[in-house]
Amino acid sequence: MTTTTDAVRTGSDRPAFRYQRRGRWLDHWHPDDETFWENGGKQTARKNLIFSVFAENLGFSIWVIWASVVTTMGSAGFEFLAGLGSGNPTAVSNSLLLTSTPTLVGAVLRVPYTFAIPKFGGRAFTVFSAGMLLAPTLGLAYFVNQPETPMWVFLLLAALAGVGGGNFSSSMANINFFFPEGKKGSALGINAAGGNMGVAQTQLIVPLIITLGTHLMAKDPGGYRFGITLAVLVWVPFVLFAMFGALRYMDSIRSAKSDGRSYRVALSNRHTWIMAFLYIGTFGSFIGFSFAFPTLLKANFPDLAKIGWMSTLGNLAFLGAFVGSFSRPFGGWVGDKLGGARITYYVFGSMAVATALIMISLSLKSFPLYLLSFLLLFVLTGIGNGSTYRMIPTIFGAEARRRAEANGEDPDGAVASAKRQAGAAIGVVGAVGAAGGWLLQQALRESNTHFGSMAPAFWSYAVAFLVMATVTWWCYLRSSFAVRRAPSLAYANV
Repeated sequence: MTTTTDAVRTGSDRPAFRYQRRGRWLDHWHPDDETFWENGGKQTARKNLIFSVFAENLGFSIWVIWASVVTTMGSAGFEFLAGLGSGNPTAVSNSLLLTSTPTLVGAVLRVPYTFAIPKFGGRAFTVFSAGMLLAPTLGLAYFVNQPETPMWVFLLLAALAGVGGGNFSSSMANINFFFPEGKKGSALGINAAGGNMGVAQTQLIVPLIITLGTHLMAKDPGGYRFGITLAVLVWVPFVLFAMFGALRYMDSIRSAKSDGRSYRVALSNRHTWIMAFLYIGTFGSFIGFSFAFPTLLKANFPDLAKIGWMSTLGNLAFLGAFVGSFSRPFGGWVGDKLGGARITYYVFGSMAVATALIMISLSLKSFPLYLLSFLLLFVLTGIGNGSTYRMIPTIFGAEARRRAEANGEDPDGAVASAKRQAGAAIGVVGAVGAAGGWLLQQALRESNTHFGSMAPAFWSYAVAFLVMATVTWWCYLRSSFAVRRAPSLAYANV
């Protein structure tokens, strides 16, 4: 089946375009041409967005799967994680090492994955990146049933799960080419939110399936291994469907080219690195705490395992990523209304308060206060993710206009250049922010190893959030820069 739209000639020098359900190479793609967009372009872009969101969601799901699996591997007979529920420092340290490794690998892969789309095409690389998810899933399903498997093998499998984190960059880069400037924000926002929700759904589904598996077998190491195997293999059919859907229905744009010059300019701009530092505090905290939250809950409140339904729901760990994902679009929206820098400033101050509340809840041994404090922190990270990303095009646009006015240059050309540089900066900032999730988990691990407590790490986070609030005010809220008063650019709030 090839057409649902009649051929339409969008210009004297452009051939007709037909919408097709089947995937193909698109030799001509002009989404900013309104006639082209309304006569097949929009349908094609939406079709690719649907399959992109599905594949990226699975990427995040596999990326974070270790956060839930490690909490039951001790019960499955793996000695290096035994005693996690009683706060055994060695088990906690090993758990955080296994959950932080995918974070680091995913952060590193975000850079090359960004450039893969122009080189290989969106359809081919989506098939490849989805297929790569089979390696960590099938590998874990096999080795978790080998009780003598050493920890280094699982560490390697955890590293392979990092490919799911890289999928974010390739997916975002691909969808960026399909939509016109005025619609990129919504499309990329949907794409990003669909991926982030993969964290929450995994942390809800995996504990449920593990519990089901142990009930089907027995509450012994063999039963837990069976439950983990089910929880891992359940994703395989969805991965295969994502590969099939991408191969059959997605398209590749032949004219999609990477802008190497914009990346070089963005890398030399100090604002790229300032925003990368701030994004460590927002997205780094979101992804880092998402990976660590199940371990933190089990280590700090072991009695929750005695509450059957609570244990089945993973001690409610999924709620953190869930509320953080939903609050992200709100951060972009309120950043449009009040200014991204202003919202980011208040977010960091509030995150320091939420961290202090977490420490108070631990001293009181109050699980309700602990959970509510962490959920507040997750909500704030989501808002901060949206507001910081909203700042990037505003900052680059403000600088470009000032240079154009000072040098008597064409303002339209300056704005177009600013958009390309902002897009490049967003890729760099996203990669550094994801690496921040690894740093956060390593701080927890080192604090637990050397001090026998995670309190020093949490108080360090509170201080870091205050430093980030100060940097935001100093660089972007003083009257000398005042980004909050700069006109908004039509770019992605993702």
